[in-house]
Amino acid sequence: MSGEPIYELELRANDQRRRLQESVSDLRDKVREDLDWKRNARQHVWLASGVLAFVGLLSGYAVTGIFTPH
Repeated sequence: MSGEPIYELELRANDQRRRLQESVSDLRDKVREDLDWKRNARQHVWLASGVLAFVGLLSGYAVTGIFTPH
């Protein structure tokens, strides 16, 4: 064996388990925060508006091209 008493190994295992659970909890919170669509919409409203306006212009141009004689 490693020469360490069992209780010390159990303490280390419990500490590692606790740290792993905290890491998973932190990761879960970060992912939840990153995928919050309301917060992201508020933060990127101008970019989203610009992209949608550009897509609207392109689709309007494409639809106009269908009905315009060549």
